[in-house]
Amino acid sequence: MPKNGNSGIYLRGIYEVQVADSYGKGPDSHGMGGLYSRITPTSNPAKAPGEWQTFDITLVDRHLTVILNGTTIIDNQPILGCTGGALWSDESRPGPIYLQGDHEAVDYRNIVLRPVLK
Repeated sequence: MPKNGNSGIYLRGIYEVQVADSYGKGPDSHGMGGLYSRITPTSNPAKAPGEWQTFDITLVDRHLTVILNGTTIIDNQPILGCTGGALWSDESRPGPIYLQGDHEAVDYRNIVLRPVLK
């Protein structure tokens, strides 16, 4: 993440987990790891710009868990509606995972997708 970088990871094409330069700031739903405009993380363990961040994101039905840099910051919280930039508003519809680019170039690597076994 470069300084002042801004991106996102869209789940099912309708829920955006924010990827942003939030180093040294308080938790915010528009900051690193927040569910954009919906869920504020419990803490902000974001690393400085230029350092690799690690995410472990789990979405089951409409419940989200986000682990940022080894710290659980959203723990099985219910999602109450689509976030901005959603491809559609039908939350029961399957959809893609996509990476958003916004203000600055953001690099991603080592992306692993695993099905959740219920």
